[in-house]
Amino acid sequence: MSTELQKLLFDISEALGTTELASLKFLSLEYVPMRKLEAIQNAQDFFEALREKGMIEAGNLSFLKELLYRISRIDLLAAHLGSSREEMERELKIPGRAQVSAYRQLLYGIAEDLTQKDVQDVKYLLQEQIPKSKLQDNSMLKVLLEMERNGIIKEDDLTMLKDILKGFRADIKKKIDTYEEKKENYSKKKLHYPVSVSVHPAGQGAEGETPHLLVESYKMKNNPHGYCVILNNYNFKNPDESREGTVKDGEAVKRVFKWLQFETVEYMDLEANQMYAKVKEYSKKDHSNMDCFVCFIFSHGEKDKIKGVDNELVNIKDLLFCFSGSNCPSLAGKPKLFFIQACQGFVGHPAVIVKEDFSGHFETDATPQISIPDQADILVGMATVEDYECYRCTETGSIYIQCLCDKMELLCPLSKDLITILTEVNKEVGRRVIKQKKQMPKITSTLRKQLIFPIPQRPSTEKQENTLS
Repeated sequence: MSTELQKLLFDISEALGTTELASLKFLSLEYVPMRKLEAIQNAQDFFEALREKGMIEAGNLSFLKELLYRISRIDLLAAHLGSSREEMERELKIPGRAQVSAYRQLLYGIAEDLTQKDVQDVKYLLQEQIPKSKLQDNSMLKVLLEMERNGIIKEDDLTMLKDILKGFRADIKKKIDTYEEKKENYSKKKLHYPVSVSVHPAGQGAEGETPHLLVESYKMKNNPHGYCVILNNYNFKNPDESREGTVKDGEAVKRVFKWLQFETVEYMDLEANQMYAKVKEYSKKDHSNMDCFVCFIFSHGEKDKIKGVDNELVNIKDLLFCFSGSNCPSLAGKPKLFFIQACQGFVGHPAVIVKEDFSGHFETDATPQISIPDQADILVGMATVEDYECYRCTETGSIYIQCLCDKMELLCPLSKDLITILTEVNKEVGRRVIKQKKQMPKITSTLRKQLIFPIPQRPSTEKQENTLS
């Protein structure tokens, strides 16, 4: 980070109070996971988290400007960023310019409009849905967060909030009605847009926002929903090929998929024949009482193949073929998901902007290009497109897997479908700069329906211990 940008962020952070920091964190929930925001106690750390996500960069401070505008710190906007209220209002009227979602804007506006008496009334009416211990704070933002945690409100379902407010704040209930009408009208307009059929499920466009009514969803009713199998190769015959940081990827996947109610198991350091045998073993299991199968593979490799720790190769097509309809009939018609953290070549995408803090800590995973067998209900998420490298941080794990896990935690509670989530992953990973190069993940899908992961009534235990401050 340049000295100039560092000083700018420091000066702004020094002028922000605790309440304003809580507001900024709330408005940024689409970009930074709640578990990370909960640990942030000062504005400097918050700005650093945004910078790590690529939301603040030298030469691109649009999100920072919008945040300061949203919390009405026009003085900081003018003094440090050379903008004004009028300029921001004009800018944000341009379609696609606002980066804070309309949903998040609505909730923040509601929190700002309610009086302390109103907040107490809301908390009283929520006592049967949320434990009293979670409603001790007088901040409406924290009340809204607890409502989101418990699935009481979602982007597409604000019924409970309207029912609560209509008795004593009918004006705010009308604001929610207006938001829902605009959202419905936008969805109707999308009916006339052409959609891609090469990568996305039937009826779903590139942004993954086709109205749910038009797209059938896979059933996700069982508990567990299925197996989540992780094949994680860390230690190779050649010590120089050890994949430092891959343990962090395994930990992240286990955390997320256990939360999503999958039976999650990790296998470390398998030889090539053991990898194939393990995948085949799971294809022979009875999945009749399960909804889905998920497999993560972390390793080195070559084009079309993955390396075992013995440096022998296994063909990716052979792994996928184990789950064809004929080879695994109990999963026929059910989604089979494969996520592969590995290069597909040795070329790095050129990049114009260099982020200094990424230098020196990243490695590559040389591995494959893959093509999916011509069979339905299979999705493969690759860390990078054909012929290019992908990157793994030796300290924190791979860019792709960590981003995928973050987005699952952010968007599954909002009932976003898998293609939408993976598109968000593509967008975020694609904006990063690593070792003066870029990385572009790839989605290859023959899914025929939307895949939406239902979440438990309450999030995972480790997430319940903290609230935003």
